Amino acid sequence: MKIAVLGTGIVGQTIALKLKSLGHDVMIGTRDVAKTLARTDKDGYGNPPFSEWYKQRSDIQLGNYKEAATHAELLFNCTAGTGAVAALWQAGEANLKGKILVDIANPLDFSQGMPPSLNPVNTDSLGETIQRTFPELKVVKTLNTMNCYLMVNPSLVPGDHNVFISGNDADAKTKAIQILKSFDWKENNVIDLGDISTARGTEQLLPIWIRLWGKLQTAMFNFHIVQAK
Repeated sequence: MKIAVLGTGIVGQTIALKLKSLGHDVMIGTRDVAKTLARTDKDGYGNPPFSEWYKQRSDIQLGNYKEAATHAELLFNCTAGTGAVAALWQAGEANLKGKILVDIANPLDFSQGMPPSLNPVNTDSLGETIQRTFPELKVVKTLNTMNCYLMVNPSLVPGDHNVFISGNDADAKTKAIQILKSFDWKENNVIDLGDISTARGTEQLLPIWIRLWGKLQTAMFNFHIVQAK
């Protein structure tokens, strides 16, 4: 499948590499290719610049958002959440029409420092905002409640644990679940919460996730929903 990964950070890199390993035709999308490749500074988490990673990845294409969206049958939104809508506008509404967007971003606002706040929150979500802005795009919210390495390798946390999914289009969710299964998620550990409005719930897990990260001093953990029998 031709897949676009929007975003060049560590999340986008990890998702793109996994998809390529599964045999997909992958293009990473960025705002400005030349500027992205010219950056030499580490990101906010201390990861090496994208340019260093990309030098070793001749098997993955790189283009601007419009080129990536045009290339794709399906897209992953791995941008910083607060810039997601702007990135999709640059991709072009016509290039998104009828396609599935797997939205794994969170609307984290770092303007007041750490810990970040969410914007939007409570009465809206990033997933809903994208769906409302691009009504002919099929938005599926998933994988946004965990570390990116765990997204593509759930065995990094032993035992059963859960990934959530939200979206209005049943067929789009089915295709997203197929991708999750190719990432080695067990189907019985995928919890379909319902329509895209349920993305409010998973996005609002981020404040507790960040606090747990600070307390546990590791990002290798996940949520496991245990139901009484």
